Amino acid sequence: MTGASTSLAQRQADFLRAILDDAAPLPEGWSNRQTAGMAVYRGNYRAALLGSLTDTYERTARYAGDQPFAQASINHVIKHPPTGWTLDDAGVGFDATCAQFFGQNPEISELAWLERAMLDLATAPDTTPMDPAAFGAATAAFGDAEWEALRLEFGPRATCRLVEHDLAMIWRSLGEDAPVEGDGAPLTTSETNGYIRPNAQLSEAQACIVWREGERPTFIMAQADHVDAFAIMQEGATYADLIGQLIGDDLDPSPESVHEAAMRAGAILGQWLQEGIITGINP
Repeated sequence: MTGASTSLAQRQADFLRAILDDAAPLPEGWSNRQTAGMAVYRGNYRAALLGSLTDTYERTARYAGDQPFAQASINHVIKHPPTGWTLDDAGVGFDATCAQFFGQNPEISELAWLERAMLDLATAPDTTPMDPAAFGAATAAFGDAEWEALRLEFGPRATCRLVEHDLAMIWRSLGEDAPVEGDGAPLTTSETNGYIRPNAQLSEAQACIVWREGERPTFIMAQADHVDAFAIMQEGATYADLIGQLIGDDLDPSPESVHEAAMRAGAILGQWLQEGIITGINP
């Protein structure tokens, strides 16, 4: 690298630091006019990133409230400036920022994760789900060996994680101008921007599975064991591996334990087929 190139790279690095950090020194040799212009440029840059995060995390912003969300967003873009060519990259990892910023409301981080997963799925390649009839036809001649070796295929960017809050309830309540009522969900007195936060704490953690249904990203809440089941099957595990995982650490399981695990694996598989999460099999 030539001296001129080194100098240009250094000036660019100094310029970026000055944009991101108010306390950072300005590039050497700047005039008063350039210094004043930096304040305007910095404001425009942050406003663009803040607007991008507000668009990406529309429901999270409404749930958290304008001012707290703006503070979390500014914190995020300063510490994690986008590195890609699109403003959508500004929101990568925002759920982790929310987990730190909204420690008393962990559901905000879970909601931010869900919104990001839905955004990523919006641009995923098209796939066709395998319905129960097609699956039945494809596996009609399977014997024990074929079932044990069965592998599943899922749509690109489908994902699943464990959550402590009913994201389906929160999502519905944020979809309209007024909070959802009359569905058995108790409402708290916690209010932001006229929105009453529903009491969405789950008695037990559940799985949140996110995938694309046709052209529409969607999600469901399911029992917690779907998380590990989805993870290993998405990575290429066999149906026999899934049953083994459901059996657990027992090195000498009883016939009853094996039967229960096999029944549970069948129930999980059946739910995925009914929802359209599976796109194919690879025996």
